Amino acid sequence: MAVYRARIDWTLEEGADFPNGRYSRGHTVAFEQHAVPATASRHVVGKKWAVEGAVDPEEMLVASLSSCHMLTFLHMARLEGFAVTRYVDAAEGVMEKNAEGRLAITRVVLRPLITYAGRRPTPEEADHLHHLAHEECFIANSVKTEIVVEEVQPADA
Repeated sequence: MAVYRARIDWTLEEGADFPNGRYSRGHTVAFEQHAVPATASRHVVGKKWAVEGAVDPEEMLVASLSSCHMLTFLHMARLEGFAVTRYVDAAEGVMEKNAEGRLAITRVVLRPLITYAGRRPTPEEADHLHHLAHEECFIANSVKTEIVVEEVQPADA
């Protein structure tokens, strides 16, 4: 068993009006070896209360799913004898009301563009690798959000 920790640190700024919701949502998310500036999504609280340049929880969820899929895909591709030289994903998450009427990230689309040294997988082999990666991705196994993989083909394919 592995244990992962994150420390969230937020402080009310001088002059903020907490009772009326007029305060910055900026905070820090610290992990074992690094920290990142974080905020509430500007789509949720508006630009005034979000912090420019900071990551929000919804972005972190999409990035986490994308990163986990990539790392698992790289492992599966290596085991199947393919040599990946680059993997770029333009992942996108959609926040909308779910079946219970609550806001949720209901769908995440991964759009990896993958470069190989040597033989590229056939479309069927690529689908199989993505299926394996999805089945084994720890983060995908932890959420109920629909996750779709739409691999982007390079112009020379």
